Amino acid sequence: MGMEYFGDKLRALRMEKKMTQNELATLLGVVGASVSSYEISRKYPSIEILIKICQIFDVSADYLLGFSDDKAFNTATLTDEQLQIVLRLVGEFEQLNALRENTDE
Repeated sequence: MGMEYFGDKLRALRMEKKMTQNELATLLGVVGASVSSYEISRKYPSIEILIKICQIFDVSADYLLGFSDDKAFNTATLTDEQLQIVLRLVGEFEQLNALRENTDE
């Protein structure tokens, strides 16, 4: 797996779509500064915003969070309930990893 961070991947995806930070922010329902902080400050969005980002760019949360180098995650065969479970699980992994990083410091 590559060592790109969430913000690097988000910026690359946004640039591929020729989208400004403000345009993405509008689609996400956040202010432009939030998108900037995701890209530059290595801050992570809420799970709800992460879901929207995945939908906008048609990528998996695993890809954005660095668990996989594969952009695509085929959700076509999942029910809405199953998709929500998968996304909540990714959020829990993210929280667990953040806790581990804090205890390693």
